[in-house]
Amino acid sequence: MALGALIGAYQEDDAGGLRALLPLAGRTLIEYQARCLAAAGASPLIVLVERIPVALNDAFDRLRGEGIAVVPVSDGNEAASRFEAGSQLVLLADGVAPDMGDLAKLLEDDVAILTVPDEEAHAGFERIDGTNRWAGLARLDANILGATAAMLGDWDLQSTLLRRAVQAGARLVPSTSGEGRGPFLASDEESMASYERRLLVASRTAREDVISRYVLPIIEEVSTEKLMETSVRPAWLVHAALVMTVAAAFCFTRGWHWAAVALLILSTPLDLVAQRLAMLRLRPLSPSMPSRRLLWPAAGLALLALGWFEARHGSGWGAMMAALGAAAFAEAGRIERRGRSVPSAELHFNRRTSIWLALPFAIGGWWSLYLGLVAFYAAASFFILQHVRHGFERD
Repeated sequence: MALGALIGAYQEDDAGGLRALLPLAGRTLIEYQARCLAAAGASPLIVLVERIPVALNDAFDRLRGEGIAVVPVSDGNEAASRFEAGSQLVLLADGVAPDMGDLAKLLEDDVAILTVPDEEAHAGFERIDGTNRWAGLARLDANILGATAAMLGDWDLQSTLLRRAVQAGARLVPSTSGEGRGPFLASDEESMASYERRLLVASRTAREDVISRYVLPIIEEVSTEKLMETSVRPAWLVHAALVMTVAAAFCFTRGWHWAAVALLILSTPLDLVAQRLAMLRLRPLSPSMPSRRLLWPAAGLALLALGWFEARHGSGWGAMMAALGAAAFAEAGRIERRGRSVPSAELHFNRRTSIWLALPFAIGGWWSLYLGLVAFYAAASFFILQHVRHGFERD
C-alpha cells in the first residue's frame, strides 16, 4: 500500500521565525524531517505551510536535488488531494524531530499514534488525555485527512486530525524511552544545538582497530562537526581517501617516502568521517560502494610499491617478498574474518594500523625492517584467526 507523509511547517519558534527553518546539522529541521520520512519509504512528502519564505524554498530545492519529492501545500483540501484514495500517510507534527526507532515501530501498525507520558519533560507536546501526550508521529488512513479538511473551518489541521484519529480508535503506541532516544520538539536555536549534539553522539559506531579507537576519535569528532555544516558529500571523502592512497603508491615508486606516508596517514580518518556524515544525513554509505571497497586493495598497492622501490635500491628481493607476503596474508585474514566476531579484533592486522605503524620507521629510515614487521604482523594475525575459527568449530 502506498505510504505518503504530511509535515506541518507553519508554526513559529520563540524568535518569530518558522520552526521548520531552525538550523540542524548544517541544514534545517524540515530537511531532517524529510530525510527521516524518505528513509522510512514515505513518498510523496506533503508540507503544509502558510507562506514559503526564501529560506524554506531553498530547503525544498536542496531536498529535490537529493531525489526527495517535497510538495508544499497551503491548506488541508490541497493536502488531501495529493494522496491517493485508500492510501495511508504518516503525520509528522510541526517542529518535531522523530526518533528513527519510533518511526520504524509506527510503520508496523495500520493506524496508530505515538505517545509520550504526560510529564514535565514533555510539557511542550500536545496532550491527548490525562496520561498521554502526542509524540508528534501518527499513521493514519488518508481518507480521514479529506474528511477532516472538508469540515475544518478555522481549526488547526494537525490537532484536528489527531483528535479525529483518537476518536476513531487509533492505537496509542508508547515512544521509545531512554537517554538519547525518543522525539525532540524544537523551540529555538539553543534547543536545536543540544539536539545536534545528541545526533553527533548517536552517529558514533564501534571501531574495529586500535587507531580508530584510540588515535583518531578527536580528529573524527571535530571533522564531523565542522563538515556537517557544509555541502560536502560523504562519498567525496571516500573518493579522496582512495585518490590519496593511490597517490601514495605512486610516491613510493619515486622514492618520495615521506610524502607517501603523509598522504596515507591523512587518508585514514576520511572514511570514518564519511560514514558518520552519511548517518547524520540519513543516507548511509553502501558497503558495495566501489571507492569504499577499493581502499583495501589500494593500500596493498602502496605496500607493494614500497617493496618494489626498496628491492631496487639496496634491500634486494627480500623487501619485495616481504611486501608480497604481507599483502597475501592480509587479504587471507580479511577473508577469514569476514562476517565473524573475533576476540580482540582491534589488535589484528588492518589498513589503518599498518599505515600508522610506518611512522616511527619512516623517522629512522628503516623501511626494510618495516616491511618485515608488517609481513610478520599480517601472518601472525592470519594464523591466530585460523586458530580461533577452527577452535570454535571444534567446540
